[in-house]
Amino acid sequence: MAVTSPRTTQKLTVDEVCAELQVARSTFYDWRQKGRAPRCIRLPNGALRIRRSDFENWLTDCEAHS
Repeated sequence: MAVTSPRTTQKLTVDEVCAELQVARSTFYDWRQKGRAPRCIRLPNGALRIRRSDFENWLTDCEAHS
């Protein structure tokens, strides 16, 4: 199995995360403000990215809390 470096891991946009979860962008930002969203990376231009691995871990944590 190939090992991927952190630089090559997939990063999702907020729109991609919202589409996958079927939630409005405003809901994502509400979760983010409340500290309930997946970990995000802020790029120099202000855009946010979410590592696929962080997103998957966040989903797993959501399942564990339900």
